[in-house]
Amino acid sequence: MTIGFRRICKLVVPIAGSVLCLSRAQFATVKMATANVDYKAASSIHEFTAKNIKGEDVNLDDYKGHVCIIVNVASQCGLTANNYKQLNELYDQYAESKGLRILAFPCNQFAGQEPGDSEQIACFISDRKVKFDMFEKIDVNGDTAHPLWKFLKLKQGGTLGNFIKWNFTKFIVDKNGVPVERHGPNVDPKDLVKSLEKYW
Repeated sequence: MTIGFRRICKLVVPIAGSVLCLSRAQFATVKMATANVDYKAASSIHEFTAKNIKGEDVNLDDYKGHVCIIVNVASQCGLTANNYKQLNELYDQYAESKGLRILAFPCNQFAGQEPGDSEQIACFISDRKVKFDMFEKIDVNGDTAHPLWKFLKLKQGGTLGNFIKWNFTKFIVDKNGVPVERHGPNVDPKDLVKSLEKYW
């Protein structure tokens, strides 16, 4: 009887554990799906949620009233040093005086140039004294792209297709959360100032 009971436990416990894990996975999927609106129906970035580099949910309505630059970043790109330097300079110059906010999203979809995990990325930006807002690594292209980035591409299409072409594509978003301009990787952050001045 005891042996039979033990055998039953060995069979039942793993099954119960699997069911429990499945339920948690399904719950997480549902939670993720409901965290963001349908990007096609959205009218501003303020309707979206994203996880910061610490894994915490950030409601993007926190950026209401701020002009924003949203950019996909990478730590091992030929454009990395220049873009991080100039984004830092823009933030230092305009964050307090004009309310500029910069939202950076690491992405590994371009030649695998952002291979690190959140901890490694956090160390990388700490070494460069980055003060602007860094988010978790995401996809910006394809079916797995973050809904925010699907929205950005929908509102501001690119040359030869709406997909993101490379690291450091930059979107300017006005104070109402509406994407108003898109600039390619070849545009230096410092060259965005004239555009930003239209939306302060």
